[in-house]
Parts: sequence; C-alpha cells; structure tokens
Amino acid sequence: MLIIKILLGLVGLGVVVFVHELGHFIAARLVGIDVEAFSIGWGRPILAKKIGGVEYRLGIFPIGGYCKMRGENEFEEAWKNSRGEVKPEKGSFFEVSPAARILVAAAGPLFNLLFAVLVFAFTWGIGFEYTTMSNRVVLVSDIFPEEDYPATRAGIKTGDRIIEINGKTVENYRDIQTLIAVNAEKELHFKILREYTPAGAGADASDGAAGAQSETVDLYISPEMEKSSGAGRIGVYFWADPVIESVLPDSPAAEVGLESGDRVIAVNGEPFAYSVAMLKIVDGEGTRPKSLNIEINRGGQIINTQLAVPPDDSMPIGIAWQLLRYHTPRYSVFGAVGKGFSEMWDTLVISVRSLALLFRGVDLTKAVSGPVRVSYMAGEVAANSFGQSAGEGLRSTANFLALISIALAVMNLLPLPILDGGLIVLFLIEMIRRRPLNPRFISVYQTAGIVLIGALMLFAVFGDILFFVQG
Repeated sequence: MLIIKILLGLVGLGVVVFVHELGHFIAARLVGIDVEAFSIGWGRPILAKKIGGVEYRLGIFPIGGYCKMRGENEFEEAWKNSRGEVKPEKGSFFEVSPAARILVAAAGPLFNLLFAVLVFAFTWGIGFEYTTMSNRVVLVSDIFPEEDYPATRAGIKTGDRIIEINGKTVENYRDIQTLIAVNAEKELHFKILREYTPAGAGADASDGAAGAQSETVDLYISPEMEKSSGAGRIGVYFWADPVIESVLPDSPAAEVGLESGDRVIAVNGEPFAYSVAMLKIVDGEGTRPKSLNIEINRGGQIINTQLAVPPDDSMPIGIAWQLLRYHTPRYSVFGAVGKGFSEMWDTLVISVRSLALLFRGVDLTKAVSGPVRVSYMAGEVAANSFGQSAGEGLRSTANFLALISIALAVMNLLPLPILDGGLIVLFLIEMIRRRPLNPRFISVYQTAGIVLIGALMLFAVFGDILFFVQG
C-alpha cells in the first residue's frame, strides 16, 4: 500500500511540475527564446519525440522536470573562454532583454498559482461536503491533567463554545483549527459562549436544559508553536457527543455488537459526556485497561457490554464517532473563480508566513518535506478520500495538489541562486546596472545555488527517511 500511495503521489506531483514547466515553456516561446527540450521527470529519457523543433521527453526519474532553452548556459562558455560578457546567438536565452528573462523565470511560479486558482474554483463550482465537529471544545488538560496549554491558562473551560477569533465568526471546529494554526505565538482575541447553571437550578438544568443560562466571555490567548510543524495550538479537542457513526469490521467494538447510532452513556460506571473522554479512560491513567464496561442507549433500550481494549494503538477499538457534515453551495463561474483567487491568496500568505517559522525553533526534520514524503502524502490523501466517495476523493486530491502547487511557487520565488527567484534577482541587477553581468559572477552564483539546493535536498530526504522509519 505504501508503494501505491507514493506512485499515486508521484502522478500528482508530476502534474504540478508539468504546470510549472509549461509556464516557462509558453513564456519562452512568447519572447522569442527557442526551447530545445521539454521534459517531465529527470534522467535518461524513456520516451522522446521531436515536434516543431522541440524534443518532448519523459525522464526515467518521475520527480521534477525541466524546460531546456537555447543558450541558457552560455555564461559558462563565456567564462571558460575568458570573455567579459556573453555573446548570445539568435533565439538564445541571453539574446532577449533582462525584462523578458524575468518574465520567463516568473512564468513558472505564476502558472502554479493560476493552476491553484482553477483547482479551487473547480471545487467551489461543483460544491462539496466536508466533515468536522461543532465549535464546542474540550480542554486537553481535562483528558491529560499533567499537560499544560494556553487555553487552560487563559480560562477556557470544557463545554465552552468558541464563537469568534479576532473578529472572525467561528462556526465549527475546522474554523478553530484554521485560525489557530496560522497564528502561532500571536495574541488572539477569543469570544467564548459559556453555559452555566444558576445556583439552586438543580443538576437537570445543565448542558442546555431548562434553567441553564449562557454568557459571553472575552479571553486573549497566544497559541504556542508546535515544534514538529510550526502550527499554532492552544490545547483543545473537539466536543463530539458520544454517538457511534460506524464500527470497524473485525474490531473489538464489532465483536461485542456495537452499532451505528448507539449512544455511549457510561463507561465503567462513570457518565460519558463526550467522545474524547475515551482517550483519558484508555491512555490517560498510565496503564491501559484490558476491558471496559460500556453502557449504551440503543433506541431507548439500555444495553451493557464488556469491550476489550487492545494492548497498544496498533489495533483500534473500532469506534468512529458521529461527525457534522457541511455542504457548500454551488457557485457560478465568476463566483467560483473569485473564491478560487481568494483561497489561493490566503494560502499563499500562510505559506510565506510559514517560512519565517523555520528560523524559530521548528523541528526541521519534521517540518521540511522532501519529494518522497510529499508524494506519499499526496497519494495518501487520494487513497483515503476515494475510499469515502469518488466526489470526496476528487475534491480532496485536487485541493492537495493546489496546495503543493502554491508551495512550489513560493519555493521557486525564493531569492536563492538557481531558483527562479534567484534568476529574477540577477536580471534585476542587470537592468539596474544597464549592462550585462560578468559571466564569472553568474557562474559562481549558480554554482553556489547548486550546492545550497543540493544540501537542502539531502536534508529533506534525510527527514523523509526518518518519517518512514519512525512512522
């Protein structure tokens, strides 16, 4: 299954790289640069066909690709022959103006961003369903008391509803995750809706029953940064009523006859209010119990059963809790494109902000992914989503490819030698100086880039190896 997921991911990564190189290809042809070869994949071509002066190739290594333009390495020849400037031939890369070369360099990342817009627009155009939980939360410290998080210190309580973060309305747990994840170590203003039972109202007045009241509480919380990813977190789980959505076949839950729709009302004689309480019962006491006494309500009938607990997490109990399903409306063409641009821009801003986190103590071996891990994650998204439904699989896979496409655009626009951003810097300097750069300077600049990118790739591949070995 691992190999299948990686192969699926490589296909998706190939699409994103194709879009990137297509941008360079089209821009080069528009400004008069001859393209000698257009390849998807690196290494010796396993397929090659020449059409209209361009050799189209499929490389033996299906990671990456390239668009080979005439004369793009003429600076090396000039340096070797001790010439102070490049003397380009007609139709070559250095024969066009610096502005035209900037356009060619920027076209690859630009096409990646446009591809993301189209993908997001497609998903908003057809509409989609996603699953999440409500905006009601459970403190992690209530499940694992030894752990301390910002939400606990700020005064959030289990059962609170987060209704607003920094002026943005929060409708569900997905909204909470999104707003917190991208704001690590930034103070956020939370509006909390808290239900409480007035003195003398009685126990039956709690949790929304008659007599319960609510109040709005303002809190300020700075999410801490998770070292493995750079994402923010405050230490809350979702609150989900303990209603079973489905039972995994051949699991302990299936063996004792638990069914979809069953509501767990007590475990080991203690009331069971929310689903994540199972974590505390199974893992929060230090020693995993061998079995649990489960009391369930099935259509008004109370049933007691003994549920076996696997010795470790390698085998799940087999209960999937009921989720909330949200359906987005189908947008018109213009509305979908507008949503596509908005989502692309938001993702782009988040990606750029995330770069700064790499210098703030993030575990780089976990936060920086190489091509193998990216391919695996893309394949896993596709495999898992298509397992739910064809529509969900298509949407999730398309959105993940859009995210990879944006990440590729951001990476390539970094002002580092050999990347598109580094080339743009070179050509901007040439425009400012109003004369060509010395070929020796370009060669040293590009060589430094190759060494730097090579080191980064080795580091990323090392992180990929650790990911699979430890995972």
